[in-house]
Amino acid sequence: MNNSETNIDSKHITTKVLYSMKQKGEKITMLTAYDYLTAKFLDQAGVEIILVGDSLSNVIQGNETTLPVTLNEMIYHTKIVQKAVKNALVVSDMTFMSYQVGTKEAIENCGRVMKETGCNALKLEGGHFIAETIRRIVEIGIPIMGHLGLTPQSINKFGSYKTRGVDKEEAEQIFSDALLLEKSGCFAIVLEKIPSKLAQKVTKALKIPTIGIGAGKHCDGQVLVTHDMLGMIEEFHPRFVRRYMNLAKDIRNAFKRYIKDVKSNSFPTDEESY
Repeated sequence: MNNSETNIDSKHITTKVLYSMKQKGEKITMLTAYDYLTAKFLDQAGVEIILVGDSLSNVIQGNETTLPVTLNEMIYHTKIVQKAVKNALVVSDMTFMSYQVGTKEAIENCGRVMKETGCNALKLEGGHFIAETIRRIVEIGIPIMGHLGLTPQSINKFGSYKTRGVDKEEAEQIFSDALLLEKSGCFAIVLEKIPSKLAQKVTKALKIPTIGIGAGKHCDGQVLVTHDMLGMIEEFHPRFVRRYMNLAKDIRNAFKRYIKDVKSNSFPTDEESY
C-alpha cells in the first residue's frame, strides 16, 4: 500500500494546527476509536482528531449511558489507541466523577491519564461550574477540549437526550459558557445537539475551533461515533448520524457464510491447509 493511499506522510496535528485550520476556514474532522486497528485506519485516512470517548461505555461495554465506564478502563483503551497513531491528535474523555469533585482531584486524575496513556489532550464536559478547574489544569500544561450542549454525563439531570439550547435562557447560558471555556484555556469545544443557529453564533464568537455533533454545518469541524457512521449500531440512528456503511449487515452475513462453509466442510480447502 503506498503513502497516497494511507496518508502516512500527513503532518502531525497539534492544537496549534487546529487553531490555524479555523483561521483558514478549513474544516476539522474527528471520529472515535477504542482499539488499535480502528485508530490505525482513522489515522491513515487522515482524520485530524481521534477521540477515545466515554461512549465506549455504550458501544463497547453495552451500557445504556456513559456513566459506568471507569477511569482505569479509559486509560486502557486510550493507551492502545495511542500506539496506533502517528499523525492525529488523540483526545481522551475524562470519566464521570473523575474531575467534578474538586480541582485537586481533577488535576491528579488528568495528570494520571496523560502520563499513563501518552495522549495529546483531554475532554471535560460542562460550563461555568467546571471553568476554574479547567483553567488550573491548562495552567499546568494539559490541553483541554470543552463540551457543551447535550452533555451525556449529565443525562440523569436532563432526563432525556432532547436538543439543548432551544429556549432563550439555556441558549444564553451555552453561549456564555463557551466564552468562559475559551477564556479558561480550552483549545476547542464540542457542541452537541444544539440548534444550528446557536452553534453558528458560538463559532463566530470564538477564536478556538468548535466541533459539532448534531449542531449543524456552521461549526469548525464535525465528530461522530465511528460505530454509528459505519452502521454497526442499528438500535440508535438519530438524524445527525450519516451512515457511510451498513457494516452490521455485512458482518452478520460474513459470519453466516463462515458457519455455512464450516458445516458443509467446504472450509478449509486443501489450499488453506498445511
